[in-house]
Amino acid sequence: MRAATGESYPTTSRWQPFHEPLRRTLLRNGAIAILVGAVIARFWGGLPRWPLVTLLALWPSLGGHWVEVWFLNWLRPRIPAARRVQVAARFVVWFAGGLGLAVGLALTAITLAGYRPGHWPTWWLAGLAFICVELLAHLALQLRGRPSFYNGRG
Repeated sequence: MRAATGESYPTTSRWQPFHEPLRRTLLRNGAIAILVGAVIARFWGGLPRWPLVTLLALWPSLGGHWVEVWFLNWLRPRIPAARRVQVAARFVVWFAGGLGLAVGLALTAITLAGYRPGHWPTWWLAGLAFICVELLAHLALQLRGRPSFYNGRG
């Protein structure tokens, strides 16, 4: 009916795809992993452990970035735009993403360092921890006036 009255259909959705140069992504998340690796290695075996801990820190930093990009570019446009739905879906994605990243991190630690985890009765802590990391990352974006979870633009 719109076409008959001369009105045009909207050509863009409410959500714009997230785009960032790969170089910027790798530099930022690599720097985060190096810094986190240095801090953790200081308390977990010193300088000789820094490369391994930095590699393990790439799971939440770089892997977490791709979890967020998947939500922004694939899932978000496919679910209702209602704020409650978007928030709930994001928390579910962050929780599940945190679990998946923790499994990858643990398998890497087992393979490269011979780490032997005990029982995992608190596996859900990895999901909650990742939610906290994402909320802090989005708080930093919010404080810089950038699109974030808090303002509903990111």
